[in-house]
Parts: sequence; C-alpha cells; structure tokens
Amino acid sequence: MLDKNLVTRSPNRAWGATVFAGTCVPVETLFDYLEAGDTLDAFLEQFPTVLREQAIAVLEAAKRRVAERVPAYRSCSTRCCRQGSPLSCQAWM
Repeated sequence: MLDKNLVTRSPNRAWGATVFAGTCVPVETLFDYLEAGDTLDAFLEQFPTVLREQAIAVLEAAKRRVAERVPAYRSCSTRCCRQGSPLSCQAWM
C-alpha cells in the first residue's frame, strides 16, 4: 500500500488524476517518461516539485505490486517450461 503522504487524488486537482503529494504532477507522467526511454533524472528535472524519494517510492510500490500478482513458479511438462521460459508458458495463460 502506498503511503498516503506519497500520492494524493482529488477531483479538483489535475483532472482527478493521482498526483505526487504536494504537487500537481500526475504519477502517470513518471511512467510515461520511463516508457518513452527517458531517465528518472530527466523526469525530475522537468518536474522539480517531485522529490526523488517520492518517485523512487512510487516505483518501488509498483514493483511490489507486480511481484504480488505474479503466480509462484510451478513446473509443468510443456516445451516452453522445459526450455526455461515459464513466463511465456501457454499452460499458464
């Protein structure tokens, strides 16, 4: 769970988007920058009201969330698992 002081959401701020606390910068903008190949430093330079600690904490929370949603590895007899690619295994989908 994200620390409530890390991000906020209000219908009166940034069109109701989840923003970094104390700013009008949507959290989604951080992910847009990273998806585009920009660095965290480039994002922080463009949005100086966001603290590095805030951005890293959001990324860490996203990482934890993804890890929580991935099922534990289980072995199966399909060819993709035998070749060491369980994440692309058709038996899992």
